[in-house]
Amino acid sequence: MTGAAAVTDRDAAVEVLGLEARLTEEDHSSIRLWLRLLSAANLVKAEVQSRLRRTFGTTLSRFDLLAQLERHPEGLAMGPLSKRMMVTAGNVTRLVDQLEAEGLVVRVPDARDRRTVRVRLTEQGRRRFRTMAAVHEGWIVELFSGLSRQERDHLYALLASLKQSVARALAREGGRSA
Repeated sequence: MTGAAAVTDRDAAVEVLGLEARLTEEDHSSIRLWLRLLSAANLVKAEVQSRLRRTFGTTLSRFDLLAQLERHPEGLAMGPLSKRMMVTAGNVTRLVDQLEAEGLVVRVPDARDRRTVRVRLTEQGRRRFRTMAAVHEGWIVELFSGLSRQERDHLYALLASLKQSVARALAREGGRSA
């Protein structure tokens, strides 16, 4: 392979794999693992985002907001909704404004605290989300179909161990960093 061909192949690998492709054998295994996780997650996320836009004319953020509300039929206040989605309150407000204009969510006063407004799915929003969720699940099954059931179960268990390990490390450091 010539030098130019090697560079082209490496560039193609970087485009598909992202930062992971830039690592060398000398790089620490934890860094390689972290970048592999990011790379795989980014590939799935990009494909799901593309399919949501193409199929339903929506975004992953809007889908996620609807999913959070589906899990909480009583609704969620904006603050907790923002924390669950890991986005700013301003982003949640913008998303809620859009979804409310489409009739998918509604803002309702909190019965226990008049200062608080809860966001709930409307019946139309619930039906729309359930349709999208069923299709979304099929996409995820398709994207993970290259793994056997045993491999998926093993990976799930390993990721659970990783999550616990990170939680322990954060607890030793006094919690999550800001």
